[in-house]
Amino acid sequence: MPSKLTVLVLLSAVLNLISPASSAVSINPLFKPLTGLTADDLAVIVNDSDPLSLDIADYYQRARRIPDDNIIHVRFRVSGNSMSAHEFSSLRRQIESRTPKHVQAYALTWRKPFKVDCMSITTAFAAGYDEAFCAKGCVETRKSPYYASSISKPYTDLQWRPTMVLAGESFEDVKQLIDRGVAADYSLPKGSAYLLKTHDVQRSSRAATFAEIAQKFSRFWPVYYLEQDSIAGKTDVMFYFTGLVRVPDIDKNTYLPGAVADHLTSTGGILTGETDQMNSLDWLKAGATASYGAVVEPCNYPAKFPNPAVLMYFYFRGSSLIEAYWKSVAEPGQGIFIGEPLARPFAYKSKEPGR
Repeated sequence: MPSKLTVLVLLSAVLNLISPASSAVSINPLFKPLTGLTADDLAVIVNDSDPLSLDIADYYQRARRIPDDNIIHVRFRVSGNSMSAHEFSSLRRQIESRTPKHVQAYALTWRKPFKVDCMSITTAFAAGYDEAFCAKGCVETRKSPYYASSISKPYTDLQWRPTMVLAGESFEDVKQLIDRGVAADYSLPKGSAYLLKTHDVQRSSRAATFAEIAQKFSRFWPVYYLEQDSIAGKTDVMFYFTGLVRVPDIDKNTYLPGAVADHLTSTGGILTGETDQMNSLDWLKAGATASYGAVVEPCNYPAKFPNPAVLMYFYFRGSSLIEAYWKSVAEPGQGIFIGEPLARPFAYKSKEPGR
């Protein structure tokens, strides 16, 4: 398990890249802008046996102008929350053979299955099924070479295609999610980040770095470190990171287009059925544009959950949501990424290199 010192060393390395020369709320002028993945770089995977998957893919293609060649239709029977490694390997081979070589990332248009045996389906699609991403008990898992990296073309450089699920309980839920992602583009929002250390000591393991993250970033972006269980009545939520079994009052805030929110807990990524823990989809229903949750017991290792400093650093520089979120998780094997992949609220049209 990474120590607090290790995390702080990484935090310092990331933050040393940030110019302290300005205290302006608009952070982007302080960075050399990054290019971000676009519709041409994303393939959308559709399960033709799932009517909701078809509807989501159709709406998303129109909303994001995804090229026809990037829409990949497959057909498989959904028998539960998990797919076997054997069935998945066959499906992935079929999809890879039909994926244009320039494609760098995937969007899945279904809520289940969300697991492949002992790992999340988003990491299985990204890197292939590998039991090194799994864990029996509280142990480290395979690390992501994409974590905190400057790589802009993950498939070209790593043979990884970061994957995110476009999911919701209904088509209307996903439609609203997609609309928020599109509305986020180039919006340069003036919102806030809320980093909460709750009463739940076990689920506040990553909060060990929250105070320093807030102190460093708050020179040019409002970041609040709070020792309390929830926030309510906030109208400017762009980032919300916490740790609880269930987070109260999430529907009593306003989330800006492109907002990211997640809670460290054991089963937040269980996207269907009833559990005793809050479903990560609840963040999306409340208005967030992306979330993350564990699909199998990860223990409370911070490396298995998003690092807010890394996520904000790359998001502020203009990366797409799928890039910034994926780069923030060091060990993503047991967690699922959910949301609208192409949202780019902090990108500048006139300052994108090579465009």
